[in-house]
Amino acid sequence: MAKSGAVLCISSQVACGSVGNRAMVFALERIGFTVIAVPTVFLPHHPGHGPGTRIATDDKAFDALLQDLIQAGGGADIAGIVSGYLASEAQAHAVARVVAAVTSARPDVLYLCDPVIGDAGRVYVDEKLAAAIRDHLIPLAHAATPNAFECAWLAGQRDAKNPDLPALSKGLAPPTVLVTSAPALMRGQIGNLLVTETETVLFEHPEIATPVKGAGDLLAALLLARRLEGRDWPKAAETALSSVFEIVAGTAKAGADELMLAELQSSLTHPHASINVRRIRDAGSPTSR
Repeated sequence: MAKSGAVLCISSQVACGSVGNRAMVFALERIGFTVIAVPTVFLPHHPGHGPGTRIATDDKAFDALLQDLIQAGGGADIAGIVSGYLASEAQAHAVARVVAAVTSARPDVLYLCDPVIGDAGRVYVDEKLAAAIRDHLIPLAHAATPNAFECAWLAGQRDAKNPDLPALSKGLAPPTVLVTSAPALMRGQIGNLLVTETETVLFEHPEIATPVKGAGDLLAALLLARRLEGRDWPKAAETALSSVFEIVAGTAKAGADELMLAELQSSLTHPHASINVRRIRDAGSPTSR
């Protein structure tokens, strides 16, 4: 059943590019959602493009701004919340307070936490921030989208070389976890592992060699959006992944260094890319749809 209301997006903001809130807000509004966007930090561009001025959001002002947003209506008009990159431990606590307040006003709200902590075997944010995300945001989330390293780290297996991602995902607090950049069964493919309370599904699509950033931000927003529209989690994930794959593939083909969201926006509304779906019945027994 579809849920009506706005989506609250909390993540980084860049002046140019298609990462963080720039990617999430464009995608959500293109699909038809009203969006409330709150920046956690302001940057000229993604750090991967080189050094740039970083304007940090004052922790107290950030908390006050979030409280101001929900005081008038108590948060009852917010159907979904998605949080991405956070700049400080205090911001994580502020987000937790807002999620709790909105949930109190509207128990059916969906909160998706994209725990931006690290990748490639290392934590790249402050350890106190990473711990706050693990201890205060993940327990509140209805869904989470960690990458494989983040999933293992959140589950206390940060040094595991070949983590059991289905088992680790089930050990996390959110009832729905989509592990991105997970191992695929087919060569040349990349996997995304969806683990819910009732099923485990592995999605696979061709791996694309590109330095472009923002795919994780885009996927988190689209997964939440498709779920809010009334799809079950597997279908929401399949549709969201189809959109992201099409846009990343089209961007790579054009040789662009930022996701071409405006040029490829039809992929947000009507994606056509086929995503291989394998339902995992038990350990070692996947079945393709």
